[in-house]
Amino acid sequence: MNNLNLISNFAEFKELKNIDKSTMIGVLEDVFRHALQKQYGTDENFDVIINADKGDLEIWRNRVVVADEEFEDDVRQISLSQIQAIDPSYEVGDEYTDFITFESFGRRAVLSLRQNLASRILDLEKATLYEKYRDRVGEIVSGEIYQVWKKEVLILDDDDNELILPRAEQIPGEFYHKGDTLKAIVKSVEMNNNQPRIILSRTANQFLERLFEAEVPEIYDGLITIKKIARIPGERAKVAVESYDDRIDPVGSCVGMKGARIYTIVKELHNENIDVINYTSNTKLLIQRSLNPAKTTEIVVDEERMTASVYLDPDQVSLAIGKGGLNIKLSKMLTGYNIDVYRNIEGGDFPITEFSDVIEAWQIEALSAVGLDRAKAVLALSAEEIAERADLEVEQAEAIIAILERELEQSEE
Repeated sequence: MNNLNLISNFAEFKELKNIDKSTMIGVLEDVFRHALQKQYGTDENFDVIINADKGDLEIWRNRVVVADEEFEDDVRQISLSQIQAIDPSYEVGDEYTDFITFESFGRRAVLSLRQNLASRILDLEKATLYEKYRDRVGEIVSGEIYQVWKKEVLILDDDDNELILPRAEQIPGEFYHKGDTLKAIVKSVEMNNNQPRIILSRTANQFLERLFEAEVPEIYDGLITIKKIARIPGERAKVAVESYDDRIDPVGSCVGMKGARIYTIVKELHNENIDVINYTSNTKLLIQRSLNPAKTTEIVVDEERMTASVYLDPDQVSLAIGKGGLNIKLSKMLTGYNIDVYRNIEGGDFPITEFSDVIEAWQIEALSAVGLDRAKAVLALSAEEIAERADLEVEQAEAIIAILERELEQSEE
């Protein structure tokens, strides 16, 4: 085996290639039997013996002793005169077994055998890798960042298998450096041109779910269930949890003592803010909880249209909407309802600053600077007067008037 320089040790090969011993033995035997068929036309009367522990391989040929006049096939037969020249004790009908050396194959056959074995091992390694990770889709894996490219990051696992983290699956704002350890979930396993491609993700909701399972034993044990997840990777996420055991506080368990459990998850997700709420089948209550920290005064739900009208005091509107509209966007994703926010307005008037979510900040500043700091004061003037006093375009003034009139009408309704 050594003169072929094909493999020095089965145990070492198993460790490096992650291929089990029995599979490797099967591949070796198949390759050598194929070589025997090409060399001798058959492999039926050959024994291929593989010693997996020592890494040795032997080939023995079994031939029947026949009378000289009956000798026809030197692959399956050996003549009586030939065998008696070797060992006179053999008689017609006996079976003679001799050792086949690798040199007898010839240089070209040995080279072909090497190439065939290398090809089979490579295909086997690819198939093994594909099967291994196909069964791990949805699991968290960790590896070392090996290369950072513009569109993807190459990660090596503990067995030096290549894993890919595409740009679309990366958390926005994260920076990756060669040599760092990274966690991600196995999103999919593809086979492109007979080459397995393992795709990872750090933006999938399932990644957040698996992190909760890892940090919260009650979730892992099934005492707490994650019912829904809404997530904008790198920014904010809302997780609705439920416990069937009244003795367990699902939110408290997920957050942990002094926020220890949730902090670990937040840190892993590049400081992504995570809100954990108690799940309920009561739609109004779920919407109310999803809009935290804003406090609602009334919620009107249209089940058929999957819409909800939420009424809040003016100082709660910005909390419900959230920075950049994140809070209400996540609430819509979590509940599945299209949520509209309305102000509760007393006396039909309100500060113009309450409309920072629908009127440009610089326009509010321009109006306030000339004394138009309340809705009724603005609506008392024509678009031309507003434009002239606040140094705005007439079209901009008309748009502001339309917004305020709509809000006033809604508040009266």
